[in-house]
Amino acid sequence: MGRDTWSWIVPDGLWEIAKPLIPPSRVRPQGGGTQDAPDETLFAAIVYVLVSGCAWRALPPCFGVSKSTAHRRFVIWSRAGVWGRLHEAVLDRIDECGLLDVTRVVLDSAHVRAKKGANSQAPAP
Repeated sequence: MGRDTWSWIVPDGLWEIAKPLIPPSRVRPQGGGTQDAPDETLFAAIVYVLVSGCAWRALPPCFGVSKSTAHRRFVIWSRAGVWGRLHEAVLDRIDECGLLDVTRVVLDSAHVRAKKGANSQAPAP
């Protein structure tokens, strides 16, 4: 991607790392249909949504892909494990450059609400 169309949203080199990780599009057995949007364009659209935090329905028309196409490809690539492998590939590249320092690591967690509430049989403190 580099300095061309989507360089304003996709950092230099990220597309080159991601490109081999993206599974090929399935060919329709009956043929026909519309031509797939380029993976590079869809990748940029997905990165835009993930980075900006906007809703899929707010995807700007400058990408030239529909919100449903971008979301569908995001789901397909998610199920194929693209994002986890991309994360690992980026970390490997950073480590190769000697820029990865894991002497300090931060973990984050989520709390899950107890939907049924507290045990009513337990004595109150």
